[in-house]
Amino acid sequence: MAKALLGYVGGSDPRVLSEMRRLQQRVQDLESELVRIQAENDALSAAARHGDSLLDSIDVSQAEPALA
Repeated sequence: MAKALLGYVGGSDPRVLSEMRRLQQRVQDLESELVRIQAENDALSAAARHGDSLLDSIDVSQAEPALA
């Protein structure tokens, strides 16, 4: 039974092993991309929060019109 399962999962067929390695590499690439995008998203969120605090500090009643 174990041999049957091993053969079903991948066994020694070089095409299946090659495909498995390709898919494992793809998963690793996608995980790396996810980490990079999450870090970029965190940086953008922090910048947006900082930008909001800058906008909050502007006194609109004292602001001058752009065109006079």
